[in-house]
Amino acid sequence: MPAFGEQTSAAEVLRPHAEDAFAAELAALAARDDRPRPARWKLSPWAVATYLLGAALPDGTVITPKYVGPRRLVEVAVTTLATDRALLLLGVPGTAKTWVSEHLAAAVSGDSTLLVQGTAGTPEEAIRYGWNYAQLLAHGPSRDALVPSPVMRAMTEGTTVRVEELTRIPADVQDTLITILSEKTLPIPELGQEVQAVRGFNLIATANDRDRGVNDLSSALRRRFNTVVLPLPASAEAEVDIVTRRVDQIGRSLDLPSAPDGTDEIRRVVTVFRELRDGLTSDGRTKVKSPSGTLSTAEAISVVTGGLALSAHFGDGVLRPGDVAAGVLGAVVRDPGTDRVVWQEYLETVVRERDGWQDFYRACREVSA
Repeated sequence: MPAFGEQTSAAEVLRPHAEDAFAAELAALAARDDRPRPARWKLSPWAVATYLLGAALPDGTVITPKYVGPRRLVEVAVTTLATDRALLLLGVPGTAKTWVSEHLAAAVSGDSTLLVQGTAGTPEEAIRYGWNYAQLLAHGPSRDALVPSPVMRAMTEGTTVRVEELTRIPADVQDTLITILSEKTLPIPELGQEVQAVRGFNLIATANDRDRGVNDLSSALRRRFNTVVLPLPASAEAEVDIVTRRVDQIGRSLDLPSAPDGTDEIRRVVTVFRELRDGLTSDGRTKVKSPSGTLSTAEAISVVTGGLALSAHFGDGVLRPGDVAAGVLGAVVRDPGTDRVVWQEYLETVVRERDGWQDFYRACREVSA
């Protein structure tokens, strides 16, 4: 085991950064990318979009899709980063906002680690700068005593910075971004200086549709962004494909065996989530009540990954209804008072009557008892 501070090999990292996990794909694209690149971009806008959406290169190299969705949304997002406008990725929980922002930063700048994580306690220093108080007390305010934020570093290096969950940050801290995004300048009044962004700098923020009313963006700040709304997967097949791909990636990182014939259970989980989310069965014949949770694609990935681990460690390695039933229950029943009633009604009126779902019905009844 490496000591603290020592370099850890990529193979030992539980969740590598995008630029490390997909380094071979990024290198293959860069080697064959002969299109114009904006200042300090590692790839052209066309190659960035190709990296996210996937393709087969002329030499046979396969670029795996990182995002399954409308191509135009990805093109608009990439084009925004090539202008002087910041990018806001907006959507309900589980629509891959963070995933897309990470891969955009990796493809554009080769570094997705310049990150401000938004919370109710995010201070102004996380966006502007802080101070090394030992240096400050010993020598007074100076550039040596200043601790740059990820935003300041991106401005000086001409790279992309990410701000996650922007609407969870207090409104007065959010507005620290206004001057940065409009003037491309960060004043340092303590030193009578300023940092001016160099070419290549831009910012990607993510925000949750469900967080409206928490810390809504001011109109002044919202005007500084181009907003791209990431939708839920348009079809069940697209969602099954997303869940299958991500579960396979996560399973390989955890050394879990691939689940033979696991597609049936993945399709079942996705169907349950979509029907409860939409309030209507997939055949359009029966209305159902929706629970309080989001039942997002990300939650479906979590449920199936948990089921895969159960089947590997406590089963026969085959993903079965009993492996995913508890995860489905946990995702659906967030409010025990109301959601349990919704789930029981769905179980008895929809799942029980569906051909080929009897094993799933019995497994769900067992964990719901």
